[in-house]
Amino acid sequence: MRVIERTIEHPKDEGVILEYVNWTKDFAEIKEYVKRKGDTIIGYTQSGDSVSIRIEDILYYETVDGNAFAYTAEQVYKLDGRLYQVEEAVKCSYICRASKAMLVNMDKIESVRTALNGRLYAKMENGEEILVTRKYAKEVEDYFMREEDNEGV
Repeated sequence: MRVIERTIEHPKDEGVILEYVNWTKDFAEIKEYVKRKGDTIIGYTQSGDSVSIRIEDILYYETVDGNAFAYTAEQVYKLDGRLYQVEEAVKCSYICRASKAMLVNMDKIESVRTALNGRLYAKMENGEEILVTRKYAKEVEDYFMREEDNEGV
């Protein structure tokens, strides 16, 4: 596949052009990635300061005692709203459910290993392991199988 790069004069003119014979899942993922790149969500530090967090920097989201949190490699941020509201706000193909109380950024998973009763342990980029429940394990496995299939092309 060819790649063409051009320098332009104004930031407002930045963009990506996709040229294809047939629309495929790969092109759909590229389009989604480009459209979502740089999207942010507002989180709050322990001291109460509001911070704009890039969605692609978040490892996972979790609900603890009714509060939603976003975890990056360096920091934990409290979020406004419930986890299902966060899920709608960050709707991306690489953000998947890991359990009733957790969403995971699939692009931040280093490895996956099986656990008891059809569950999985996902090792995140920061070394932390999260548990993927049986109900959502298939979705995680399918995502990784799709990634492996794409690498072989």
